[in-house]
Amino acid sequence: MDVLGVLRIRVRRGIDLAVRDTMSSDPYCVIKCGSQKVKTKVVRGNCNPIWNEVLTIYVKNVHDPIHLYVYDKDTFTEDDGMGEARINMKPLIECVRMGLKGLPNGTTVDRVQPTPENCLVEESTIVLSSGGTMTQDMILKLRNVECGKIEIQIEWVEIPGCRGLHG
Repeated sequence: MDVLGVLRIRVRRGIDLAVRDTMSSDPYCVIKCGSQKVKTKVVRGNCNPIWNEVLTIYVKNVHDPIHLYVYDKDTFTEDDGMGEARINMKPLIECVRMGLKGLPNGTTVDRVQPTPENCLVEESTIVLSSGGTMTQDMILKLRNVECGKIEIQIEWVEIPGCRGLHG
């Protein structure tokens, strides 16, 4: 199989998203990587939506960009853009490649600082979770919009029969 593994993206919530209807918005998120496109459900009339949805992207190349877009669902017209952000999975991938085993559950493996390139609002931590998986919590500042942030968590998942990160 041509796939390295899976990036599991938990889209938790939106924070202070832009108003695109009269007094609110009907936001949803779309995540794209190459030809793949996955999206959350629409949350009606809420600029601080809670999704708590897990979306899955099959990763063929760790250098392929992953983009998150937020839209306002409209019934009779094209959906309005509410901003976008880039998800940088490289720090998480580097930690997974370390092959850390035997550390206590909840061990912080790395801290990623905000830069103009990575869309982070604040420091992001990469943590070794139960079962030996690595997760990274992020709050992303949306670009090309007047306001808004998205809180997500990413997790790398190895798939049996795939090349994996170590091969």
